Amino acid sequence: MKNKIKQTITSIAIIIASLGLTYAPLPGVETTLVVVSGTELEEPLKALETQFERKNPNINLELKFQGSQDIVNKYIDQKNDFTPTVLIPANGEILEELNTRWVASENSEAFYNQPQPIAKTILVGIAWPDRGKILFPNGRFEWENIQNAMEKRNWGDIGGDKNWGSFDFVTTDPTRSNSGQLTLGLWAISELGGSQLNSSNLNSSGVQELFALIKRSLYQPPRSTDILLQEFITRGPNDADVATVYESIALYRWSQASTTQGKAYQIYYIDPTIETVSTAAIVRRDVDSNQAKAANKFLDFLTQPEQQKVFVQYGFRPVIGGIKLDSVTNSPWSQNIPGAEVEPKVTTLPPLNTQILGDIQRLWERGN
Repeated sequence: MKNKIKQTITSIAIIIASLGLTYAPLPGVETTLVVVSGTELEEPLKALETQFERKNPNINLELKFQGSQDIVNKYIDQKNDFTPTVLIPANGEILEELNTRWVASENSEAFYNQPQPIAKTILVGIAWPDRGKILFPNGRFEWENIQNAMEKRNWGDIGGDKNWGSFDFVTTDPTRSNSGQLTLGLWAISELGGSQLNSSNLNSSGVQELFALIKRSLYQPPRSTDILLQEFITRGPNDADVATVYESIALYRWSQASTTQGKAYQIYYIDPTIETVSTAAIVRRDVDSNQAKAANKFLDFLTQPEQQKVFVQYGFRPVIGGIKLDSVTNSPWSQNIPGAEVEPKVTTLPPLNTQILGDIQRLWERGN
């Protein structure tokens, strides 16, 4: 009897050990995480990739970058040629949209856990200094002045040098990028006299006409914000005069503009503005529990103080307290960038919800 009990215990122990070997990560076995992020995070994530892999030699990161709306659409429609583990679009509302669409089609949750904030920024305007003085004579960003310039079309007709040619405003494609959606949303709020957006007033004749004017004025809007800013810098005045971008990359690429064009752009804070919080989620489709654990480790790494300071160096605002922006080593807020403010005196509105973001995209697509 004792021998039988002993044999049973031994058999159970063997089974448990086998299961442990099957599901527990083995020493030396590498876990690969495919992280798909908005392009605004490309520079800081590449800088942090090596640090994380050095601290976690069994975890390999593969970084991919897309426009934030593209992240959702390509994931839902399975249009990627890779299998994502972590998605980090420019804001959490885009992840809510993804989860809503996923639940509707799959009847299950899209993510392993609650999405986690990674870094913050806000939408700002930028303009070459001589253009900015004409367009914003009081030093404040004004949507109405941009609309007037679009309608008149030429700098000579709005008080600028006629040799500057046509007025050129640029923003990203709102069907692919969060900053383009924010631009249209804030512009619509201005058109409506500060009213909160809803499906009804977004479809008013004034907003429809505004969107149509913007669409006619833009030629092949870029798919992502960082691509837009690099093109803005390369093209320079006469081909790109004013743009809306994230504060983070406007700060980070400011010195690049000075080098390329021999002068740098001015930053203008938009009032009111909307804060955008780059938010990460670990997806469930084709991601096993070991990958999810490794991904959690990566997200915890990104939100630690030392890593948050790296984000500050690239122009982002931290999602944790206790970090003074202009005291971080190599902080852009300590470099006397024209227009940059640690605490801009603007009103911050709540994020646009998924319904409004969808309405903005549909209205844009219908515009002529």
